[in-house]
Amino acid sequence: MILGYARASTGGQNLEAQVDALEAAGAERTYSEKISASQLDRPELDRLLDQLRPGDVVVVAKYDRLSRSLQDLLMIVEKIRNRGAGFRSLAEGIDTTTPAGRLVFHVMSSIAQFELERIAERTKEGLAAVRKRGRVM
Repeated sequence: MILGYARASTGGQNLEAQVDALEAAGAERTYSEKISASQLDRPELDRLLDQLRPGDVVVVAKYDRLSRSLQDLLMIVEKIRNRGAGFRSLAEGIDTTTPAGRLVFHVMSSIAQFELERIAERTKEGLAAVRKRGRVM
């Protein structure tokens, strides 16, 4: 079954374009909510994830509708994968149900991990430079 997820950050934003795109992509059921992606508690997303079955595919219009960051996206897609389901993002052309789609997604994952490690290195270097000058953070 293809399950759609649409999200808008504020009550004033419209979900119609997302829902139309999801229906055009074959979504049989769409879970929609108006809530910030930074909210840890997103009831409709939780409901979608709870109802996933092996072979299902979660479809979003754009991956930023599912998550607030690439790291968050990776965690959510991992939950989807653990349920035996796939993930598709229409705007980015990501489809983890295909070998090429999984490759693209894994490349994105690797880049995200690399960037997190580089940020940590730069932070440590910056703190060491501050300490060397006698300042305490």
